[in-house]
This record gives sequence, structure tokens and C-alpha cells, in this order.
Amino acid sequence: MSLNAHLVVERSAFRLDITLSVADGEVVALLGPNGAGKTTALRALAGLTPMTGGSLTLDGRDLTRVPVEKRAVGMVFQDYLLFPHLSALDNVAFGPRCRGASKSQARRTAQALLDRVGLTDQASSPPGRLSGGQAQRVALARALAVKPRLLLLDEPLAALDAHTRLEVRAGLRRHLAAFTGATVLVTHDPLDAMVLADRIIVIEGGHTVQEGAPAEVARRPRTDYVAKLVGLNLYRGEAEGHRVRVGELVFSVTEEIDGPVFVAFPPASVALFRSRPDGSPRNLWEARIDGVERHGDNVRVHLEGPVSVSADITQAALAELDLQLGQQVWASVKATETHAYPA
Repeated sequence: MSLNAHLVVERSAFRLDITLSVADGEVVALLGPNGAGKTTALRALAGLTPMTGGSLTLDGRDLTRVPVEKRAVGMVFQDYLLFPHLSALDNVAFGPRCRGASKSQARRTAQALLDRVGLTDQASSPPGRLSGGQAQRVALARALAVKPRLLLLDEPLAALDAHTRLEVRAGLRRHLAAFTGATVLVTHDPLDAMVLADRIIVIEGGHTVQEGAPAEVARRPRTDYVAKLVGLNLYRGEAEGHRVRVGELVFSVTEEIDGPVFVAFPPASVALFRSRPDGSPRNLWEARIDGVERHGDNVRVHLEGPVSVSADITQAALAELDLQLGQQVWASVKATETHAYPA
């Protein structure tokens, strides 16, 4: 691992205490809600926020007390922070010039990087004449111009509209794949994390609550925050064989497992009925409709009962069932649609 860090930052009402290691060529995303400590962690890595404890090494070098300008770190800020009075070329050349390169050397480096990110024809443009996607690429080129061993990106796509974001995300993924150092990305968007990162670290309240490959985090969420991000209903219960007790409700699951577990299933797997259905569905309970909202092409129905649950149904099903707020319904989910795993 080229980066090994134990970041401790204490403020009056907040404490960040996380560890992370990142290998060369690896992209690690810090994912979490607002106020979780993601940006504080990134600024601590950059040296912009003083650490009150812990340790930080990059390529075996202790950076704990190394000034910002002497760290082999490049950073892309959320709002890019391009110098408005400089051209795109001079923005990118700024870093090499500060590191002692001659003006001609710095501009050659900058031009090569602008070529690499597809902005050859925008070299003389000031930031005010760039689109959001172009400004993001200039900011990335500026971060790479100092030849960093650690690349930090703070919500690099947050300032973009939905259409531009799709295109820029794909380009950013290619550029990160070509970067040979370690990359740490901060985001609250699960799609950005899933597409851009090799590994995800979920932070809540200043602490790591889950870590793993994107597919593993999505498949096995360990907190309500992560479950909501990836669109799953999540419950914690006690398992015995193929049965999991969650409060007063007992779920039948396909896995044979014992002890404390999580049970997860997607809202689309929840079926709703006006009256108790015939037969004996394995997982069936009565609930009250607490909310109805549009969700993509479908409708999401929020239910309160033995467990709180979200169910996704079609507009046609909503009309056919004639569902109303406060109405009592029956909800069921097949055992084959559930997924149980150790808590």
C-alpha cells in the first residue's frame, strides 16, 4: 500500500477517527452522508486540516508534519477553484511553476495534460468561458501536473448537471484508470462510488461503518444509510436455520444461518394485497400505508407495521388496488427474494 493513514481530527462537537490504506493504481471512495467527515478526511490527507492524532505515510514517508506544498499530493476541489484571471493552460502550469519548473517547462507539461484530457483547443480560454465539464477536466489536469503520488478528489462531479455528469464520469473513470498513484475520492452519490472506485469505505459520524468492493457493499449493506443508497429494505435480526426473527415478525430465508444477521430485499420484491391472499405465503404481514411517491417509472409505497418497508409497484397496480394513505394492506415477499448474512 502506498498510502497508509490513521486520521484523527477532533473538533468541539465532532471527532473523525478512521484508518485507510490505498495501493498504487487503486481508487478508494469515501462514501457517507453530509457531515460524516468525508471532506475532513480528504483535507487531513492533503495537509489542509491539522490532525490531532494518528499517522499518515505515503510511499513509506511520514507526512504527518510535512507542509502542504511539500507533499506529493494533487487535489481536485468540489468547486474546482480555478484561478479566474489565468487561462486553462496557465492554471495547469501553476503547480509545476510553484515546484520550480521554468515557465516553458511548465507550459509544455500543461499543454500535454490538456491534450490528454481532450482540451487542446481550450488552452487559452479563461475559466469563465469553460463549461462545467471542461472546468472539471482542467482541475484534474492541474492536480496531475505536479506528478502526485496521491490524488484527492472532493465531490468532483457534484457541480455538474445530470447530462454532463454522465459523460464526465465516464471520462474521469478512464483518467483514473491511467493514474499510477493512489486515489481517494469523496462522494455522497452511490453511482459515482460504484462506477469510479475499486473499493468503498462508508463513513458515518466520523467512523468507518462498512468497507469493501462496490458490489459487496451494494449486496450486503450494514447500515440503514447504505441500504437506502442502494435501494434495499434492511433489517437486523436473530437467525436459526432458515428463519430470522425481526421483532415480532419471522422471515423465511433461503440461507441456512444462525446468530445475529441482516436481512435485505429490494422494494420491487414486495407484493401488496387489499386483503389477505389465499394460500400460505412464507413472509406475510399486515401494514398501514404511510406514504406514496413517484419513484422512476414506478410508485414507491411506504408501509408501517411490524417492520417499516418500502414497496415498488407500477402505476397500473396503484390504480387497480386503489391504495390510499392510512389504508391497511397485506405485504409479502418470497423467501427466494431475501438475502440473509452475518451481522
